Amino acid sequence: MNNIDIPVITIDGPSATGKGTLAASLAAHLDFHLLDSGSLYRILGVAVARAGLSLDEPEVIAQFARNLDIQFGLHGAGSVALDGEDVSIVIRTDLGSDMASKVGAIPAAREALLDRQLAFRQSPGLVADGRDMGTVVFPDACAKFFLTASTEARAQRRYKQLLDKGIDAIFPALLRELDERDKRDRSRSVSPMQPAGDAIVIDTTELDRSEVMEQVLGWVTAALSRES
Repeated sequence: MNNIDIPVITIDGPSATGKGTLAASLAAHLDFHLLDSGSLYRILGVAVARAGLSLDEPEVIAQFARNLDIQFGLHGAGSVALDGEDVSIVIRTDLGSDMASKVGAIPAAREALLDRQLAFRQSPGLVADGRDMGTVVFPDACAKFFLTASTEARAQRRYKQLLDKGIDAIFPALLRELDERDKRDRSRSVSPMQPAGDAIVIDTTELDRSEVMEQVLGWVTAALSRES
């Protein structure tokens, strides 16, 4: 099977819309590979902050991105390692979110991480979660989804997630940071966050995980049938 014949399902949208949970559940259900592209940008962002690199030096950051030692699953299922260190929790903090958005606005950094993302397209298929999966990375995906939700609902979800992980959080600050990140992601000059023209948009504000999964699975089943 040629690489381009391997089916891809993309799930894009802002953070805390449930796209990560949906992508993982869908990949497990279909026995497909999973790409959490946001983790790559979070890892790069945290690494840039730790190294004290300037965001005003895009080529330095791009070269830094190419040389990062990133491993998934090294410390158990779902874990993310940077230079062997388990950073699964660190990249989900406010630092990880904020820096991911900032490095993601640098064209050279996005280009440096593109090959890493494309390499996840392996048989029997891939579910790719991110912000530009359906528009830039996998424009030929057989099924594309864009999840959205109100900023307030997303802030509440993120607040609960952080508290459940033992991470201190302040709700008003989370609300403000989500709003600022949305504006930055939508207005960046390269790969702005927006639904692909052929994406199915789902508002998850009033939906639980099972309801979203049920909707998506129906469309995906139909799309895969057309591909076979």
